[in-house]
Amino acid sequence: MNSPFFNLYSHHFARVAVAIPRVRIADPAYNVEQTILLARQAAGQGAALVAFPELGLSAYTCDDLFHQRALLDACLEGLAAIVEESRTLPLAMVIGMPLRVNHMLFNCGVVVANGKVQGVVPKSFLPNYGEFYESRQFTPADCAAVDQIDLFGERIPFGANLLFEVANLPLLRFHVEICEDVWVPVPPSSFAAMAGATVLVNLSASNVVVGKSGYRHQLVGQQSARCMAAYLYTSAGRGESTTDMAWDGQSLIYEKGELLAESERFADDSHIIYADVDLDRLSTERMKATTFAQSVRRHAAEVANFRVIGFELDLPLARTLPLARTIERFPYVPADRARRDERCTEVYNIQVQALIQRLSSSGIQKVVIGVSGGLDSTHALLVCANAMDRLGLPRTNILAYTMPGFATSGRTLKQARDLMAAVGCSAQEIDIRPSCIQMLKDLGHPYVEGKAEYDITFENVQAGERTNHLFRLANFHNGIVIGTGDLSELALGWCTYGVGDHMSHYNVNASVPKTLISYLVRWVADTGSVVGDRAQVLLDILDTEISPELVPGGENDDKPAQSTQDRIGPYELQDFNLFYTLRYGYKPSKTAFLAYSAWQDRELGRWPEELGTRNQYDLGAIKRNLGIFLFRFFKTSQFKRSCVPNGPKVGNGGSLSPRGDWRAPSDSEATVWLDDLANIPD
Repeated sequence: MNSPFFNLYSHHFARVAVAIPRVRIADPAYNVEQTILLARQAAGQGAALVAFPELGLSAYTCDDLFHQRALLDACLEGLAAIVEESRTLPLAMVIGMPLRVNHMLFNCGVVVANGKVQGVVPKSFLPNYGEFYESRQFTPADCAAVDQIDLFGERIPFGANLLFEVANLPLLRFHVEICEDVWVPVPPSSFAAMAGATVLVNLSASNVVVGKSGYRHQLVGQQSARCMAAYLYTSAGRGESTTDMAWDGQSLIYEKGELLAESERFADDSHIIYADVDLDRLSTERMKATTFAQSVRRHAAEVANFRVIGFELDLPLARTLPLARTIERFPYVPADRARRDERCTEVYNIQVQALIQRLSSSGIQKVVIGVSGGLDSTHALLVCANAMDRLGLPRTNILAYTMPGFATSGRTLKQARDLMAAVGCSAQEIDIRPSCIQMLKDLGHPYVEGKAEYDITFENVQAGERTNHLFRLANFHNGIVIGTGDLSELALGWCTYGVGDHMSHYNVNASVPKTLISYLVRWVADTGSVVGDRAQVLLDILDTEISPELVPGGENDDKPAQSTQDRIGPYELQDFNLFYTLRYGYKPSKTAFLAYSAWQDRELGRWPEELGTRNQYDLGAIKRNLGIFLFRFFKTSQFKRSCVPNGPKVGNGGSLSPRGDWRAPSDSEATVWLDDLANIPD
């Protein structure tokens, strides 16, 4: 398994760490010992960067002891020991310590790597209120008269405007600020992010009081979100003076507003937390958000002031290094029940509100919908029912039609009838076979001569007849046709173009993927809304094989001859592929790496509790199904997406509307994606 593919650094991830050492006040030798111990642990885990707390070599709570030469010299000796140790450690360390420069004392973050101090960052904002009186001992960064200092016989970059870049991992560019710097209205890290820093590091002490823990989360989470960056927040813990304050050692790692790791609070011993930061994601988010570039232009002077310090690290690229990060199997469906219920509520309300607006603005009070007894039309019908309720219109204004064809199973036909009865809509049944026979006769198709030729024409005649009926029924009853096709089908081109399930007057499911639709239907069943005590029909539909039911010849009346997922791959995998292709534009090899991390073992990670079947996929299956997705998505299906009906966008995962998130040529090649697919091991 030793292959670059199985190493997280090959896919633009970086493992970062925040260390929380137990300290002794004014005992640099002990503190250095703890620092080196944790740095070795971080290196052993494959981390490229580890950050330590503010003034960690001395301890933060030294007060006027900071003016003692013995303490300052001992900190320098300790730094020298750390620099020497760094010769054998393939990572960068950010160390907090006091440092005297030109007869002034600065509270500094020192970046150490490869047996060298790469740069020194002084604190910009010194708190002098409440329990903090740092201006008594320290000088703020903007008082420094130099941008280089002499340290251990070398000239070292000095200043709050330093950026550090790992040359052999170029997306890893980090900035250092110290504690109060992030609590001010415009933190230095905001400008650093605009100057290209993807990882923001804060060396903090931060005492604990009631409510402060939650505020730290808000502060760090929002700064990482606004800057589209990862944010590493350190904090002092056990060993700091409790003369007037207490310390909880809360440390955090966020990525664009999402918490990746948090330390145990009030721990007795030294410890460390890790996270694998997706640098590729951060770069892509900034590229897409054009207002980020506009901000860079508006703050060009501050951005231009930064200096980039580059160095290489001996990263662990040659060995297998799996991703130590939770990758949701269902990116559109949170595994946590509370978040899932919140997601379903919001998506459902977006769809309902959008349909209400379309009906209200057009002055139309009736909708026409085809009900197959399958998943997508079921959810669309539930949305229509709720819209009618909120408009104060009878559900009989929903003109629902089930239209059995040559391959309609007894199971789905019964489910369609039961569903329409449960909803209380106007339910009718139209047998499309006579009109299909006429069309096949007009075409001279072999089927009318008794030949079992079930080609694409045979299938599309049925799909077209259904949609043709729906549009004419809408004309006749002064209604609009509600589309039922979902985002997953549109991505894979699994729809009949034009006069088929591709077309409608308004498609409420247009940006809802198949995996989410299944949970929306289950959520309606669980909550008892819309259908009340007749929710069993929804559960039956959820247990039904997904099939277009266009080719006869099933083993029995309850089992269709066609299985959609046998043709185009499991929707759970294809929705995964769709999310990372559409939302972040990842290369296929990275998408496969993420899929392998999520799906390789059903015993690992979180699952939505309601899911009965829990599948796992090896890399060969992931690669095979990704190949299906790439060919259909990039090569054969864009012409269908270029002219889709109106429909609401519901999520950040994106939509495929040519008026929204996805605008692409209909005659593109899939070559570059399929070439990268070949880099995935079989």
